[in-house]
Amino acid sequence: MESSKVVEALWDRIQARDWDGVAGLVAEDAVVEWPVSAERIVGRENYVAVNREYPEGWAIRVLRIVADGDEVVSEVEVPHEGVGVFRAASFWTVRDGRIVRGREYWTACGADPGPEWRVPFVEAM
Repeated sequence: MESSKVVEALWDRIQARDWDGVAGLVAEDAVVEWPVSAERIVGRENYVAVNREYPEGWAIRVLRIVADGDEVVSEVEVPHEGVGVFRAASFWTVRDGRIVRGREYWTACGADPGPEWRVPFVEAM
């Protein structure tokens, strides 16, 4: 399976709560980093567990996937009932049809308001 399709399938399976299917796309020794919260997830079992145990009420909408060989970037939106809307920009390395490395930047929409000095140059989204 080409790299972009692996990442597309990953998000589809996470949305479907198909945890065995997610495990099938992640290498046993994969490492996924979340720099915003300063956390590193080591191993397929931990990656699946973190996603499986996340409190319910969420959905995933893939906004885009861009690939160049084994390197894939995805942007997703994750609305969560009662908590708000999150966005993630994820940088994946895929080898032999499995994710071996990831670096994801998760944030809540509007969590980092722009400074006052930029007001004349920007418009609200």
